Amino acid sequence: MSVVKVIGIDLGKSTFHLSGHDHAGREVFRHKFSRAKLISFLSNFPSTLIAMEACCGSNWLARKCIQMGHQAKLIPAQYVKPYVKTHKNDFIDANAIAEAATRPSMRFVSPKTEEAQLGIVIRRIRSGFIKERTACMSRIGSILTEFGLSFPRGHHHMKNLFQWLADQGESLPALLIAELKSQLDYYHHLNHLIKEQEAKLKLLNKENEVVALLQTIPGIGPMTASCCVSAVGDANDFKNGRNFGHG
Repeated sequence: MSVVKVIGIDLGKSTFHLSGHDHAGREVFRHKFSRAKLISFLSNFPSTLIAMEACCGSNWLARKCIQMGHQAKLIPAQYVKPYVKTHKNDFIDANAIAEAATRPSMRFVSPKTEEAQLGIVIRRIRSGFIKERTACMSRIGSILTEFGLSFPRGHHHMKNLFQWLADQGESLPALLIAELKSQLDYYHHLNHLIKEQEAKLKLLNKENEVVALLQTIPGIGPMTASCCVSAVGDANDFKNGRNFGHG
């Protein structure tokens, strides 16, 4: 039986700080590793509990730990904060994570599956394209305002931009028309990219029974259903509906 009961890991982009606690709750070691050395250390360490804050990179590392035979637990950052002692640094954070993980009333979140994370990536990129499209529409509107034209808002008007300009009867510089055409082409390109992301999401969730079930609820489509599945992870993390609502 290993003397170490739990290892708390403070995650970084390239360095990871570890604090190992024994069964009495005493800190027995501290280590600082690069990503490669961390994986090597954990792969050769006896099966134990690995605790981390639920943050960027934690889901991937948690899945790796489980593959190595460890038990991985993710803790929301706000539940770790009360266990941070003295001045904050990486080792103190790792120590606080290890201590928090041993509390019987502590609440954990399950590591996200690779599929759930892929869904998040697809939606995040789609959101970025939507923001760029909105910025493009605003840019076209502001350009026309500079030339005394108040262009109406909305995708319907945007798709008929040059017909609208012709209806105004204004004579605009050829270079301005070329710039507007370039921006309109970019707008259409962004529409195409957004539709591509939506198609990827539908394909990703095609075999997901939970996503299919959620879409039977009126008003919930593929995007909302996928978002719910990715955000919730494992519904067993919540004791009841009230617990879920406050999660």
